[in-house]
Amino acid sequence: MRPQFIYLDLGNVIVLFDHAKAWQQMADLAGIDSVAVHAAVTAGGLQESLERGHIDWPEFHSQFSSRTHTTTDSEALAHAASDMFSLNIGMLPVIAGLERTGCPTGILSNTCAIHWEHLLAKHYSVLPGNFVQTVLSHTVAQLKPERGIYELATERATVRPEQIFFCDDIPANVHAARAAGWDAEVFVSAVGLADALDRRGINLGL
Repeated sequence: MRPQFIYLDLGNVIVLFDHAKAWQQMADLAGIDSVAVHAAVTAGGLQESLERGHIDWPEFHSQFSSRTHTTTDSEALAHAASDMFSLNIGMLPVIAGLERTGCPTGILSNTCAIHWEHLLAKHYSVLPGNFVQTVLSHTVAQLKPERGIYELATERATVRPEQIFFCDDIPANVHAARAAGWDAEVFVSAVGLADALDRRGINLGL
């Protein structure tokens, strides 16, 4: 079936990211090692709470400071935590091709407000570009691969589940999408995505 709506993951699909770089930058600013940063961010679900929108950045900063016994400028730490992205250049022809086909396209991503705002501030032409829906975990209080976020994304796409195609770099998120009735593939490369779309009747002209 030719998809009537396409959702793309953000991280490691549209943009690339390096968590280790962010942790090291935060460590350098706080004067601790990156292992301590990783533990503070991941232990007890601090990063997950931020990505769910259960806490905002000031609360994250407060808890991070308490856990690491450090004092940092909140905005500087936000920049250190966010300055880890680069545009996936190989995806630009794919996104442009999708725009030419007229098939509505959206973003479905686990992300937090500071990361999304950082990406928008970089003024990439594709963000938010012509994506007609941006379903971001911190705005809907749900994370992939939870069933609810796919159901919400389906409602926003205003098509039936089986009419949605989704591509994500994490297999568990793809499996969950399929369980929700979507057609989905694991992202390996822009070329692979273009081939997957072509097999489904969407020729990007590449």
